[in-house]
Amino acid sequence: MQVQQDEWLTSLIEEHLPRVVDLTARICAIPAPTFHEAERSRFVAEQFRQRGLAVELDDLDNVVARRPGEGHAPALLLAAHLDTVFPPDTPIAVEQGEGWLQGPGIGDNSLGLAALLTLADLLQAAGVQTPGDLLLAANVGEEGLGNLRGIRALIERHGPELGAVIAVEGHNLGRVTHIAVGSRRLRLTVTGPGGHSWGAFGQPSAIHVLASIIAELTRLPVPKEPKTTYNVGLIEGGVSVNTIAPSASAVIDLRSVDPAELARLSQSLAGIVERHRVEGVEITEEVLGERPAGQTPVEAPLVQAAAQVLRELGLEPVLDASSTDANIPISRGIPAVCIGLTRGRGSHTLHERIEIEPIRLGLAQLVRLVQRFPVGAGLVPSPERSA
Repeated sequence: MQVQQDEWLTSLIEEHLPRVVDLTARICAIPAPTFHEAERSRFVAEQFRQRGLAVELDDLDNVVARRPGEGHAPALLLAAHLDTVFPPDTPIAVEQGEGWLQGPGIGDNSLGLAALLTLADLLQAAGVQTPGDLLLAANVGEEGLGNLRGIRALIERHGPELGAVIAVEGHNLGRVTHIAVGSRRLRLTVTGPGGHSWGAFGQPSAIHVLASIIAELTRLPVPKEPKTTYNVGLIEGGVSVNTIAPSASAVIDLRSVDPAELARLSQSLAGIVERHRVEGVEITEEVLGERPAGQTPVEAPLVQAAAQVLRELGLEPVLDASSTDANIPISRGIPAVCIGLTRGRGSHTLHERIEIEPIRLGLAQLVRLVQRFPVGAGLVPSPERSA
């Protein structure tokens, strides 16, 4: 569905580019740690309202703006996450230089949010009408232990009407993430009697038991294909150098692109834990988060359309795997991908930077994908998708 000539769209994007940059900086300046996205959520909601769109906010602070379509075709959901990885008291300084913009969370994901707001402007100015409704969402809980709770709630509510989902990120222009890396994150806590390191020698130490569990985990063989990994990212415990540790804990991350391999790895870890249960020691397991694995097949119309759009823009698409908001719709049988808008560096650091020039291509990518939905991509809801 080609509404405007490419030259006209290029001119329109050029006109809107300074607004995108300004909006990205304004969004970045609003702190939005995972579980504390409310202020940024309200700002984005008001921006959508100013564009004349019907806006809903749910109890989690997800924002959904609906742009009605012409008919009864499946809806397309574009989602950009609100949250950042930085603590609430992190100083935020947004700087702009020649061709770049810098600040904590500037590309992950302030630009993604600004692009969705600008997309509404571009579609209105270009007169683009979609066969089905377009849902523009700013969702919570994508980072860290947010456990994708925002997109989970959106898919729970809107899943039956969706033909596809596109997760929008500021970084990694040129990628089409169609494989969902699944993960299981848990905290193992070992507790024991403790005691003096000399006088009570022989009593079980929580640290020794935990260290033995970790050592056995690191000896587990895991396949390179499908890629499967494990990591112990945090260890805490003990009292002093001459105290038998009464408690110790570790936060563990298990990942795979294959659901069966992730399940096998989880079972292997459970077996290791069971072998270390001894008298006087208690081992508890707390699940901190679970992200489902899966994929939208490379031959699926959505993946092919996303790749073709990039080629038309002079970019060679990179089909890859990652853990993104697309994990949830993929796990429910809804075609989904995650795409990027520009290039940059320093993601998850205070000096994160994005390039301004490539944003033009990122915005053109969004418009063209919307134009292709659902006729050009042949996207229809799957009758077999889970509820």
